Amino acid sequence: MGIGSWWHWLIVLAVVLVLFGGGGKIPKLMKDLGSGITQFKRGLKEEDKAKTDAQSDGKVIDHQDSTVASAAQKDKVVS
Repeated sequence: MGIGSWWHWLIVLAVVLVLFGGGGKIPKLMKDLGSGITQFKRGLKEEDKAKTDAQSDGKVIDHQDSTVASAAQKDKVVS
């Protein structure tokens, strides 16, 4: 482990962050990151559940088709 090793600089950076950033900031940052990932996964599950519920009711959710259809309807109204 020389003075120019990246491990050396990684350890120095970690020590500096703990000393100047405070010991509580790193765990708080990791907690926020973990809760963000959890919320993202929960949102994906809810979206998938909504799609399957709509498809089982006979409704099809397709955002692209609705925008194309609304654009076609606007063209008819303008004409």
